[in-house]
Amino acid sequence: MQTAAPPYTKEHIVAYPVEYLAGIDLYNAGEYHAAHDAWEERWMGPVAPDEKLFLQAMIQSAVAFHHLQIGRPGAARRMYLMAKEKFARLNQSVFMSLDLEEYQAQLDRALSWLLTVSDPREIEQPELEPPIICLQPGSLTHG
Repeated sequence: MQTAAPPYTKEHIVAYPVEYLAGIDLYNAGEYHAAHDAWEERWMGPVAPDEKLFLQAMIQSAVAFHHLQIGRPGAARRMYLMAKEKFARLNQSVFMSLDLEEYQAQLDRALSWLLTVSDPREIEQPELEPPIICLQPGSLTHG
């Protein structure tokens, strides 16, 4: 069995807050509510405005998947749209070594079905392929 590449490097571990990396691990494991908690802990602290916006978008994208896990597609759609709006306001292609264009493309592939009807409870949830977060090596940026 082939193992996936680790989601981040030793350089990322040195450069970024532990809550950010813990959130990535939890998110990739499908533990969306726990990922939200990890990122929120960082978000609630004294962080730069752009990092706060980034973390809020990440939290909302995680919460969208959590809502789908517990059968709340309407709430998932609200969180998805709120996350998309924050990523648009952040207006960066890479932030904290995350390729935001690739992440958002994965997010759209997984969640755009929520936007196809006026009430997402009216359609059956398709098989989901949630994004996998993998930080880019050598692109260390701070918020």
